[in-house]
Amino acid sequence: MNFNNFKYILPVATLALAAGLSSCVGDLDVTPIDPSTTMTPSEPELFTKCYATMALAGNTGANGDCDIDGLDGGTTGFVRQLWNANELTTDEAICGWGDPGIPQFNYNTWDASHPMLQGFYYRLIISITYCNHYLDVCAGIDATREAEVRFLRALYYYYLMDCYGNVPFTTAVSAENPNQIMRADLFAWLENELKTILPNMLEPAARTSTTEGYGRVDQDGANLLLARMYLNAEVYTGTARWADAKAYAEKVINGPHKLWLSGRNGWSAYQMLFMGDNGENGASVEAILPLLQDGVTTTSWGTTLFLMASCWKEDMDINGDYGTKEYWAGNRARSQLIRKFFPSGDVPQATIAETAAAAGDNRALFYGIDRELSVTNPSEFTSGYSVGKFRNTYSNGASGHNSQFIDADYFLMRSAEAYLIAAEADARLNGGTVSTTGLGYINALRSRANARAVAQADCTVDYILDERSRELYHEGFRRTDLVRYGLFGGDGSAKYLWDWKGGVKNGQGFAAYRNIFAIPAEDINANPKLKQNPEY
Repeated sequence: MNFNNFKYILPVATLALAAGLSSCVGDLDVTPIDPSTTMTPSEPELFTKCYATMALAGNTGANGDCDIDGLDGGTTGFVRQLWNANELTTDEAICGWGDPGIPQFNYNTWDASHPMLQGFYYRLIISITYCNHYLDVCAGIDATREAEVRFLRALYYYYLMDCYGNVPFTTAVSAENPNQIMRADLFAWLENELKTILPNMLEPAARTSTTEGYGRVDQDGANLLLARMYLNAEVYTGTARWADAKAYAEKVINGPHKLWLSGRNGWSAYQMLFMGDNGENGASVEAILPLLQDGVTTTSWGTTLFLMASCWKEDMDINGDYGTKEYWAGNRARSQLIRKFFPSGDVPQATIAETAAAAGDNRALFYGIDRELSVTNPSEFTSGYSVGKFRNTYSNGASGHNSQFIDADYFLMRSAEAYLIAAEADARLNGGTVSTTGLGYINALRSRANARAVAQADCTVDYILDERSRELYHEGFRRTDLVRYGLFGGDGSAKYLWDWKGGVKNGQGFAAYRNIFAIPAEDINANPKLKQNPEY
């Protein structure tokens, strides 16, 4: 498929793509309302749908119907709920809204009826269903696209494995209730699946929005997902796989998806990764899986617009046009994230540009004027520093396509992650401190950010956890990282506290069972083959 001149093609009425519970994971209604109508699947549209489910709530834009029956696009948006689950539950973010489910994220008190965890779960389930359906009706048409859809299915199963543990599993369209697969068994299936499909995927290449195949994943997507899985293998299976994590991460590092290093017109190279023209300005050299956004053709409340508008308020000094009229004033940083850039505690109340300059790190994109550093009042937007990482501004000074919806693609997978995986695995293989090779990976990221190089003796496993936060904050990784380090729930939970962890202002630990989320109660009730995660 050529993604050159459009953002996603939206599937038309080839299927009634409404989702139910995972107990009906393959139960797509393909019977036409008019029995005289013959429905022929459109391979390009079904292929595109397997991608578009991550970027769009449904087939008709931000204000249209949601793919998932009975829920809305905000509750089920892939990026929005990935972000909520993995950021609001951690030291990186807190939200002031009172929407059902937000306080439970803020205070680590979710249960099996949590509406947003339910929405995320069903988004992943229906996305797997789209992939299974494509593989059923379009098998043999195009080997490369078939491999990509199998990758996407693996990616959705990866997020189910990471977030929900033992989950329903099927690779076919069926009205039968799916069986539950154990986490370690799903890991093994994913490992084999990714290695099997990798040779048939697109050759790795750095692409822009004008390049054939932009928006499609290539072989480095499989390499990076394998590296990510191996980094967390001890959590998923009980057996560490550090050498494999490093090896697969280095496949990405040594490939064409290089770090973007060139700033423009006062914007740093790091900022250009998250701007309105990031598909055109060169920064997409780093993008391994960009989710395509356009303010006219692919409108969504739950993708990059959410990451921008939820973090901004109109009275903020935003260094030029922000690129959308949406300002929702909800999400901001917990103080522990800000202090990653100011270990001496000398945090200024300043504009974004001034904060980055004071930190000596271009990644410190925080606004602190008239803001409290520590979150004393979770429901007040000015209690906590604002985050200015995502914006719809164009680095070349041009205007966006729409005054409300945005053009900034969301880089779900980018090569910087591979540098961090390789460095951490290297340190764990080297007694807790990096070798010269691992040090080079960390300092490549710090050099890109114009930050001071770290000495080898200081570049420990714990330092790399902080560096992951500095590089990847608000990109949906933090809960997984804290679980891997034993600092989220369980015995090590009280070793690292953050504002309002466990529902207490200065933080408190919580039980290990919260290292995974509950399978939604509705699905447990609908499918007798499923067993709830312990203690939910």
